[in-house]
Amino acid sequence: MDELPIGRRVAYWRSRRKMSQQVFADRLGKSKSWVDKVERGVRRLDKFSVLYEIADILQIDVQLLHGKDPERRTDALNCIDQVEVEEIRTALERYDSMSAYFDAAPYPPPLADMRKAVNHAWLTYQYGRYGMLTRALPKLLRDAQAADAGYAAGDQVREAAHLLGQVYQIASSVLRKLGECDLAWLAADRSMAVAQRADDPLLAGIATTRVCNALVAMGRPRPALELNVRIAGRLAPGGDNDVRPERLSVYGMLLLQGAMAAARIGDSATVDDLLAGAGEAATMLGGDHNHYWTSFGPTNLELHRAAAAVELGDGGRAVETHMRLSEPAFNALLPERRAHHLLDLARGYSQIGDVANAGDMLLRGDRLAPSEIRCRPIAHELMSEILRRTRGAPPPPIAELAEHMGVGV
Repeated sequence: MDELPIGRRVAYWRSRRKMSQQVFADRLGKSKSWVDKVERGVRRLDKFSVLYEIADILQIDVQLLHGKDPERRTDALNCIDQVEVEEIRTALERYDSMSAYFDAAPYPPPLADMRKAVNHAWLTYQYGRYGMLTRALPKLLRDAQAADAGYAAGDQVREAAHLLGQVYQIASSVLRKLGECDLAWLAADRSMAVAQRADDPLLAGIATTRVCNALVAMGRPRPALELNVRIAGRLAPGGDNDVRPERLSVYGMLLLQGAMAAARIGDSATVDDLLAGAGEAATMLGGDHNHYWTSFGPTNLELHRAAAAVELGDGGRAVETHMRLSEPAFNALLPERRAHHLLDLARGYSQIGDVANAGDMLLRGDRLAPSEIRCRPIAHELMSEILRRTRGAPPPPIAELAEHMGVGV
């Protein structure tokens, strides 16, 4: 963004705020032709008063129009800003289903269209395109809520609830990564409630992992551990429960997330027990799959084993686990999962004092899914540490990535 002409930056932020040229011109008191010429670079923006007025309308710091941010440079392609956070918050504060209880709901969006939109949102998340996803979330939330409120019979009710539950889970996952933990918890909690209307225990099980992830991010790992383990016990295969791949995947993910919560507490014995249980489920599953968007299987098990080691402060064990990974199996995972692991591995290398390899893992993760590295607070903290511990000037690739992240010594 810093290399774009100022008119292009105006066009970018106008589009990001979902304003047409005409609407933007009206708010600015200018003609549409004037806006068009500015955005194409035909007309110069050389009056500070006009620049400040444009920044005010676009709800951004005026220095963003110059390609700079005095606090933290926003990566235009990947990150979220406070205006977009508030749009998501507003969408989460809607209670369409309660309104529909008292009044007839408007005609809901077709479920076929909603299925496509929700699947696209999941893939956008699993490819690590968080900025694109967060800008689409407010409308997706509103549409899914309208569908949930608008259908009143049989299978359509359950499917609409199922889709809304998934949208809440997507919102929770991406908001947690971006550091918006309170909204992540709200969205996950909503997902658990909706899963009951969808009459799908497996959807409720995955919703549980989102709630627990949010709790851990908010510094509440113990209740997260207890909830994960309790719901895993209800969904465990065997007895009256089937052993479908979907159940194995959800059950396995509950155990993996329980292991992560236990690691945050420092309970290594419980970590080992839960990873062993997840290992049995992965063996029964027989491979890596993406049922209920879990990416569960033997490879993801090993990624969580490494992540848990990092949380326990054992970076050496995390590196050893990574070295045992099957490269083809790892490369077959979607970008978000791989980049997330590389961020964990970077933390592990940092724990053993190998800042060069820590930096290299961040670079590799950035090539896979830039948002996973450039937009996550934990990655910013790690980059700051790498810069502090690097003797002399950091290598040019690290310096460039740090600049993109807005991180300095």
